[in-house]
Amino acid sequence: NLWSGSVPRHRYVKDFLATLKEKQEFDDDEEDRLFESIDQLYDLQAYPFTALELSRTVNEQDVADVFVRINSQGTLLNQSDFILTLMSVFWDEGRIQLEAFSREAREPAPLSESSAYNTLFQPDPDHMLRVAIGLGFRRARLHFVYNILRGKDLETGKFSDERRNDQFQVLKVAQSTVLDLQNWHDFFKAILSAGYRRLDMISSKVALVYAYTFYLIGKKDFGVKEFELRSVIARWFYMSALTARYSSSPESIMEQDLNNLRDVKNASGFIELLNKTIQDTFTDDYWEITVPNNLATTAARGPSLFAYYAAQNLMGARGLFSNIKVSDLIDTGLRAKKSALERHHLFPKAYLKREGVVERRDINQIANYALIEWQDNIAISDQAPAEYLSEYLNRFSKDEIAEMYYWHALPEGWQDMKYVDFLQARRKLMAIIIRDGFNSMNEKDNGGSKWWSRGNKK
Repeated sequence: NLWSGSVPRHRYVKDFLATLKEKQEFDDDEEDRLFESIDQLYDLQAYPFTALELSRTVNEQDVADVFVRINSQGTLLNQSDFILTLMSVFWDEGRIQLEAFSREAREPAPLSESSAYNTLFQPDPDHMLRVAIGLGFRRARLHFVYNILRGKDLETGKFSDERRNDQFQVLKVAQSTVLDLQNWHDFFKAILSAGYRRLDMISSKVALVYAYTFYLIGKKDFGVKEFELRSVIARWFYMSALTARYSSSPESIMEQDLNNLRDVKNASGFIELLNKTIQDTFTDDYWEITVPNNLATTAARGPSLFAYYAAQNLMGARGLFSNIKVSDLIDTGLRAKKSALERHHLFPKAYLKREGVVERRDINQIANYALIEWQDNIAISDQAPAEYLSEYLNRFSKDEIAEMYYWHALPEGWQDMKYVDFLQARRKLMAIIIRDGFNSMNEKDNGGSKWWSRGNKK
């Protein structure tokens, strides 16, 4: 009726508002907003649409090129959008598969049905496309792959329909492997083996995408046995997540990582290459200088903090002042009005303010946080550490206290330390936990027993 012209617009709006007032009350400001919204709706009929009509003789390649050029003049498309466009033209089924997989990964399926759903990663279509391209073409820079899929010879610059068909066949085979549900869920066992148990512990989706790429390359191209593959991918992900390996120029770094595989011939070579990269990254200076410095932050989603939690999971740490494991307390299956585990200020905010520490960047240093059950967090309130600590230590034996101090990176006598000295000392101990957590994966692979100490095996 608004657009039909049978009733003048002004009369239509007045009648609409009169009817609405019979059902609900609204003030003058709301009435003005309604007038404006209806006017905007009315004006849609004057919105200019441009239609570009292509000749029947235009081939599929030209249709794809026109689409890309038009869209790149408005909202810029990224390289994955270009490739998905080509797929729409030359292999629409493949694009539909990617979109369906992405939707499925977000919604739990009935218990009797297999599904892409998981609690760690709900990928977009372009995430899975990147994995398929990495597996099929050993490429990370998508603009190269866009031209390859168009049938372009990168050396001569010439296009060929036959070459395009061959390259799409490579993509089809790779994508089939990427979307295989067994491969998908087996991969996440490696991520869990690295101590990362929740979506909110993972600060980089790109690190997951590229870890899955390496997992499939190791499995399909080099035949690495599942137990060995899971182990090396767990360590690789721990390294890439902690160092934020792919946070800057991710395609370039991954392109180099893939290029390093050129001389690999077998499973042992694959494992050796990944282990060498990890070893070259995790130098003594990295553990002793870089990690403590990275922990000097208030960032609630820093990769160093998440690695610290992952390390606690790996070593079976219990919550501070608790006999329940951190891994059980942070399990996503726990749902209540209060989170089972909370980040507790070891030096409470109100106490620090009384001591003259008022800047948020100082109070909320991540070295001032520990994972604690919410009941204890509430009970501690704003007490000084020296006031509340003895009550909680009475719950445990001497050995249990020593374990707890190790897992939670607490310096001896921390409750009486100056706050600045405490932060500096704890950052160093947290770095040791992160390192020990990583080393614990090697211990488990070698049949090692339970261990703990200040950076040394028991």
